[in-house]
Amino acid sequence: MDIKTCLPSTPRLYRTLTLRDLLFYGVVITSPIASLTLFGVLSVRGGGHVVTANLVAMVAMLFTGISYGRMARVYPSAGSAFSYVAQEIHPSLGYITGWAMTMDYTLNPLVCIYWSAEQTHNFIPGVPVYAWRIFYVALLSWLNIQAIRASARVNVVFAIGLGAVGVAILVAAVHYLFVHPHTDPSFYTRPFYDPVTFSFGALFGSTAISILNYIGFDGISTLSEETVNPRRNIPLAMVLTCLLVGTILTVLMYQAQLVWPAAEKFPDIDTAYVWVAGRTWAPLSTIIGLALITASLGCGMTTQLGAARLLYGMGRSDALPRRIFGVVDAKHRVPRNNVIIVGAVALIGSFFVDYTLGVEILNFGALIAFMGVNASAFVRYFLRAAHRTFWNFIPPILGFLICLMLWWNLSPKAKLFGTFWMVVGIAIGVWRTRGFRTTLVFEVPED
Repeated sequence: MDIKTCLPSTPRLYRTLTLRDLLFYGVVITSPIASLTLFGVLSVRGGGHVVTANLVAMVAMLFTGISYGRMARVYPSAGSAFSYVAQEIHPSLGYITGWAMTMDYTLNPLVCIYWSAEQTHNFIPGVPVYAWRIFYVALLSWLNIQAIRASARVNVVFAIGLGAVGVAILVAAVHYLFVHPHTDPSFYTRPFYDPVTFSFGALFGSTAISILNYIGFDGISTLSEETVNPRRNIPLAMVLTCLLVGTILTVLMYQAQLVWPAAEKFPDIDTAYVWVAGRTWAPLSTIIGLALITASLGCGMTTQLGAARLLYGMGRSDALPRRIFGVVDAKHRVPRNNVIIVGAVALIGSFFVDYTLGVEILNFGALIAFMGVNASAFVRYFLRAAHRTFWNFIPPILGFLICLMLWWNLSPKAKLFGTFWMVVGIAIGVWRTRGFRTTLVFEVPED
């Protein structure tokens, strides 16, 4: 199966997004406020070393972020990892990577909508949970069809609102710690290192879960064809997003671990951060609940947008039916069909897949995509480079091995569902390409 390039004459995506827009998008799609739902699990699994686990996870994801950024500089395409692997390694592996990414991107809106509907139902039990699922799917789909600038403006609103909540949490925690001071200096360093509970096994186990805090940042690369100066702004935005999200989570989790030391048991691990917020200031429990709904919806909207553009890249290359997936709406200049399809999958899936299983399955696809990107960066910048350097060797190799380790440790059920998804996708690919022997057309976007 060969690759050829062409310049399309059909409606194209607008280049209007700036570095600031990409950073807002990255923060919303990774949703550091929503990641606080993992606090209890991380604290128990890591023996109270939530902060250290998060910092290690941030460094680990930076390696993959570097590979993503470098490949996006070469291939500023809406197909993202799909295009990188296809161009650098083999089109058939590119298709498999793209299909794995559809699992990540499609299930992310599903779990976000599922959690938001459940939490909203807790606030307003008079409305059935299925009605909230339908409402949120319709709302997010409508927003994503209103052109990329409209989605970018909503991202700004989400980011500012969640930033305000983060500041409120921080101020309340600082006030609580002033009112309840500790004279032992080691109390303030235990979130980083507690000799009583520290072990490398516990730390790495917590780090493996902390990786979930960063999954989604790669969605920035799917906006390459709508970004001004993508060769500069896409790589920079991806690295800055990892650093920014890691810093926000480190600060919020540090103060949370001080407010609720690891030695104390949580009434409920899954809602641990709500209990932490309530200890600092009682009204924060309700505020945090509302903020998590907002964060989940923001994450769902941005990942639905990313999924639509990923499918657009695959449809435009004829890996999926072009007439359905490779079409841009002439009025709004967005892949409208794909937005609707992803919304429908999220809605239907929310009735069959619960939150926990959905998260695990999407990680199955995300980690395969991450391994593909790291492998592509290794092939291009080390194996095929005129001068092989240590810098071109270490980031992609470490990124690949870390992702492989995490993928291997997924639950058996997640592996079963993930494998089924991959088998179905590969069967479709074999049918569409006659055993991966026909040509995939990769278009060269205009700068």
